[in-house]
Amino acid sequence: MRLRFTKMHGLGNDFVMIDAISQRVRLTPEKVRQLADRRFGVGCDQVLIVEEPTSPDVDFRYRIYNADGSEVENCGNGARCFANFVRERKLTGKQSIVVQTAAGVMTLNIADGDKVQVDMGAPVLVPAQVPFQANEQAATYAIEADGQQWQVSAVSMGNPHCVLVVDDTETAPVATLGPVLEAHPSFPNKANVGFMQILSRREINLRVYERGAGETLACGTGACAAVVAGRLRDLLDSDVVVNLPGGSLTIQWQGGEHPVVMTGPTAHVFHGQIKI
Repeated sequence: MRLRFTKMHGLGNDFVMIDAISQRVRLTPEKVRQLADRRFGVGCDQVLIVEEPTSPDVDFRYRIYNADGSEVENCGNGARCFANFVRERKLTGKQSIVVQTAAGVMTLNIADGDKVQVDMGAPVLVPAQVPFQANEQAATYAIEADGQQWQVSAVSMGNPHCVLVVDDTETAPVATLGPVLEAHPSFPNKANVGFMQILSRREINLRVYERGAGETLACGTGACAAVVAGRLRDLLDSDVVVNLPGGSLTIQWQGGEHPVVMTGPTAHVFHGQIKI
């Protein structure tokens, strides 16, 4: 199968974008891993598929595969790339696009230049729905990992996140503690792990160890989850700049059942074809 693709990134979080509307696409986990391989394939953090919608109320179906071949529920940086990709491919002329994901429906608004605003929906905090193993809902939970006790927040932005506050993201044990918390038994479906440094009530630094991908240069849902966690602890205001290794996002959350809104840039890298 010869596959047309576009390489894109959102703050260095990179994707292989595939239009499954104008070409026939059959991807197995093995083929996803081949595409994502940085030495023997195209190379990416995730493979994103544009499909025809299964509901008349949405414009597209948006499917997300991690580099390890597993399908996941949501990806915020990918959603921004998705919006500009379907416009660039002339699959739509709309400025506001409604997409169906495994986590639900999202609205993507194309702003000026390369920026896209994404309505990520309201965060899920009920432990059983994250999912996270706890008897009752709280802003933080104490869990044992790597021989220590850690205070973490459990948030779902369509995918599960474990967020902890650190003194300095530069020295945070992302490479060692990240995989331990990712696979912690308190998170039955594993988790994306965010290491958050509070700079002020309106700005944070963040590094994320992503489930199935390892540490990435940026994670949109991770940025959203971090701001939610900071708001729950009364450490942050409703409008926050999140500095990630690959660049910055603006995250807004008024609290409660209000949606989390993410704004940030996207970039095209190249187009190509690959035989897989």
